[in-house]
Amino acid sequence: MTSAQVDQHHDGNEAAEHEGGEGYQRGLGARQIQMIAIGGAIGTGLFLGAGKGISKAGPSLILAYAIAGLVIFLIMRALGELLMYRPVSGSFSEYAREFIGPFAGFVTGWTYWLFWVVTGITEVTAAAAYMTYWWDIPQWVSALVFTIVLYGANLISVKLFGELEFWFSMVKVTAIIGMILICVGVLTIGFSDAGETASVSHLWNDGGFFPNGVGSSLMTLQMVMFAFLAVELVGVTAGESKDPKTVLPRAINTVPWRIAVFYVGALIMILSVVPWTHFQPGVSPFVAAFEKMGLAAGAGIVNFVVLTAALSSCNSGMYSTGRMLRDLALNGQGPKLFTKLTRSGTPLVGTTFSAALMMVGVWINYQWPGKAFDYVVSFATISGMWAWIMILISQIRYRARSDRGELPRSDFRAPGAPLTSWFALAFIGMVIVLMGVDKDARISLYCAPLWGLLLLVSYLVLKRRNPQAAAFARR
Repeated sequence: MTSAQVDQHHDGNEAAEHEGGEGYQRGLGARQIQMIAIGGAIGTGLFLGAGKGISKAGPSLILAYAIAGLVIFLIMRALGELLMYRPVSGSFSEYAREFIGPFAGFVTGWTYWLFWVVTGITEVTAAAAYMTYWWDIPQWVSALVFTIVLYGANLISVKLFGELEFWFSMVKVTAIIGMILICVGVLTIGFSDAGETASVSHLWNDGGFFPNGVGSSLMTLQMVMFAFLAVELVGVTAGESKDPKTVLPRAINTVPWRIAVFYVGALIMILSVVPWTHFQPGVSPFVAAFEKMGLAAGAGIVNFVVLTAALSSCNSGMYSTGRMLRDLALNGQGPKLFTKLTRSGTPLVGTTFSAALMMVGVWINYQWPGKAFDYVVSFATISGMWAWIMILISQIRYRARSDRGELPRSDFRAPGAPLTSWFALAFIGMVIVLMGVDKDARISLYCAPLWGLLLLVSYLVLKRRNPQAAAFARR
C-alpha cells in the first residue's frame, strides 16, 4: 500500500466516524440504539392484542410467547451476523440483493416500505382515537398533528428521531415494569381488591395450562409473532449508529431477557393475579388487571402507554420508509430523487413521500372505514414476516460463502447456524400455514400474491429501462 493509499484509507476511516457509508450521519448512540431495540419488541400487540390471545389460549399463551421469542432471537442473531459483515442502512434489503438476487432485494425493499406505510397509517389513526379518551377532539385533527410533528422530527436529524424513540420506549418499559412490581406486591403482600384471590395456581387450576386444548394455543402463534414485528428495526439503524460493531451486538443480545421480562414475565404476573377467564378480546389485559385490583387510575395510565406505543410505531415508520426508499434508489431500483439527503443527513424526499401517503391513508380510513381498508392492514403482517424470511435465507447463504473463504467471517456469528436459521424458517412456515387455517387471517395470504405480481411486473419494466437494476450495483 502506497503512502497516498494509506492517507486515503485514514481519511476514509475518519470520515466514517461522522457519516455512514451511504452519506448518513452516525447520530445514534448506544443509549438510543438499546431503547430502539427494546421498544421494537413492545407494542400494541402486547398492550391490546394479548387480551384476545389470553381468551383463546389461557395461560398457555405464556409458552407461545416464550417459543416465538426464541425464534425471534434466532432471527436477530442471523441479522446480527450479517450486520457485522457489512453494516448498512438498507439492511435486509441489501443482504437479499447480495445473497439471493436483485429481484429479492427489490421485493424486500418495497415490501418492507409498504409494511411501514400501512403500519404508520393504522398506528397514527389509533393514536388519534386514544386521544378521545381525554378530550373531544376530531380524530382527523389529532392524526394530522401527530403526522406533521413526527415528520418534522425525522427531517431535523436522526439524533432527534433517536431521542423521541428513546423516550417512547422508556414509557413502555416503565409501564410494564411498574405493572410487574404491582403484581408482585399483590401476590406477596396481598394489597388491592385482588389480594385475597391472587395466586400463581391460577396458571394451572382454572381449566389447566391448556384450557382450550393445544390446537387453540397453536392458533395464537400468528398473533404472537405479529406482536414481535418491528424488532428487526434495529438493523435499519446500522448505517447511522456511532459504533455499530459494538452497539448492535449488545442490543441484539438483550432480546432474550427483553422477551422474558416484558412478555413472559408480565403475562405470568397478570395471569397469577387475575384468572385468565376474566380477560376478553379487544380489552387490554393491563386495563382488566387494574380494574380487578380496584386501581381506577389504571385505565388512564394504560391509555397513555398505548398512545405512546402507537406514536412510537409511527415514528419508526417515518424513519425506516425513507431509508428503504433511498436504498432502492441508490441501487437503481427506485426513482433517483429518493437519494437526496438534507444537510443533517436525513432522506428528505423518501420520508416526505411516505408521510404524504400516511396522510392520504388516514383520510381514506376516515372516509371508508370498511373491509377494504381492513384487508390492506392484514397484509402488513405477512409483509413484515417476509423481511424475517429474507434475513434467514441471506444469513444461510452468507455463512456458506464465508465458511468457504469467499467472504470475510463476521465477528458476531449466529450460534448453531445454519441449523438454527433453518429451524426459524420452518417455524415461520408453520405460522403461515396457521394463517391459512384461520379465516380471519387468511385474507393476508390472498393479498400477498397480488402484491408479488405487481412487484414482478414493475421489476420487469424497470429491468428493461435500467439493466443496472438487475445487478448488485453497490458494495
